[in-house]
Amino acid sequence: MKNIPVLFENEECLVLNKPAGLPVQGGAGVGRSLDLLLAEFRSPRPLLVHRLDKDTAGVMLVAKNRDAAAKFSAIFSAREGGEPPGSRGIIKQYRALCAGTPPASGVIRLALEVRGTEKLSRTRYRRLAGNGEFSLLELELDTGRMHQIRRHLARIGHPILGDDKYGDFTLNKALAKTRGLKRLLLYASRLVIAEELAGFPLDISVPPPDYFALFAGLLEAPDAAPK
Repeated sequence: MKNIPVLFENEECLVLNKPAGLPVQGGAGVGRSLDLLLAEFRSPRPLLVHRLDKDTAGVMLVAKNRDAAAKFSAIFSAREGGEPPGSRGIIKQYRALCAGTPPASGVIRLALEVRGTEKLSRTRYRRLAGNGEFSLLELELDTGRMHQIRRHLARIGHPILGDDKYGDFTLNKALAKTRGLKRLLLYASRLVIAEELAGFPLDISVPPPDYFALFAGLLEAPDAAPK
């Protein structure tokens, strides 16, 4: 746990900055995961209430007891109504570096398959920077389907750099060779839960991981390669 920064802690929850490459939950073939680390280093064992992909770094909340887990699980589940971010008292914000230049802002409304059923999904975004080749996006979810941001950006022709499942594999290979791309360039940058829901004000942000910041710098200096 010493390599997983604790951003906030009280009697109900921990807010962590999960590193990329660490699965949230153990399972077949998983030797090291966040839930196993929590069980090893915290007593009683904190409980998961939402997920981040293995390759997605950033802000993540875990509950410290069963009552808190029920409360926060309900808060995160309420976001599935599809209303704009913040209208249900919770915002999960992400940043991504994608290929190309999408419009300055927009809402991606596309159905995604979830357990064999097509479900309408919405991702809001705004473009923070771009150089014609890559763009830095800030994204918020109206719904929370599996790999939603990754799938939505790929579907509109602006896949996330380093995405080895839905991305532009030729581009990723070229960037790995010329600029040292090794990871998915997506992270959970901010979590907000309204005080009337959490019982206390919660607004936690994190800076980009180093590997993300290096590529974000390319938007200002597109010919510079990370060292």
